[in-house]
Amino acid sequence: MSATPTRQLALQGAAVILVLSLAWPYFGWTAQAMPWLETSLAIGGVALLFATLSRQPWWWRLIHLTFMPLVWATNTLAIDPSWFLLAFVLLLLVYRGALSGQVPLYLSNKATVAELAKLLGERGPSRFLDLGAGLGSTTVPLADLLPDSHFTGYENAPLTWLVGRLLSLGRPNIRWRWDDLWQAPLGEFDVVYAFLSPVPMPALWQKAKAEMQPGSLFISNSFPVPGEVPSQVIEVDCTPPRPLYCYQI
Repeated sequence: MSATPTRQLALQGAAVILVLSLAWPYFGWTAQAMPWLETSLAIGGVALLFATLSRQPWWWRLIHLTFMPLVWATNTLAIDPSWFLLAFVLLLLVYRGALSGQVPLYLSNKATVAELAKLLGERGPSRFLDLGAGLGSTTVPLADLLPDSHFTGYENAPLTWLVGRLLSLGRPNIRWRWDDLWQAPLGEFDVVYAFLSPVPMPALWQKAKAEMQPGSLFISNSFPVPGEVPSQVIEVDCTPPRPLYCYQI
């Protein structure tokens, strides 16, 4: 079983159903109040078992183990529900990509920008596309360093798009788009850069091969294309390591 959010929800839901289907009849028959702390711990243990049997990554196992106990602990604090709604809205505004496409918000560091600037400088004036551009941590400094090149950023999380849009103001060589990265016409660009996650890489590579022009360059930060040998790997001097996998089309 793969580690998609829907399947993780199914694992947690199965654990809840199994534990409650046993606990409710027992405590109802004995006329005792449900011990919610112990019940939440039992649900966490069963969810951990299901996650282990289905070979989920270790962080998902930890989430399954602690999710229901944390729900119980939070409930005991009697926090106003409006705060949870506000937190959800803010998370959605910033991390929409993680929910819709398993693409979290990653920010490229200065060392990565320096390596990209060096690479683009060697290629000459370019049309550069940043897929999942976030706050503009790649696009904005590159536009300042390479005024003869043109840069486009695609971002679909509203709040991060807004921040990136504000940061890109006054730079005529930047086009900032609020759009789904899968809608980007890759054939219009010489260099396409992505700092996403391992999940979308196979499909994105197929899109790149189908749309990008011969001689153009596809660059993935940190996450190689499965089964493909990059034409170049740039080791960025930073911690943690953030290699740039370059694929010539």
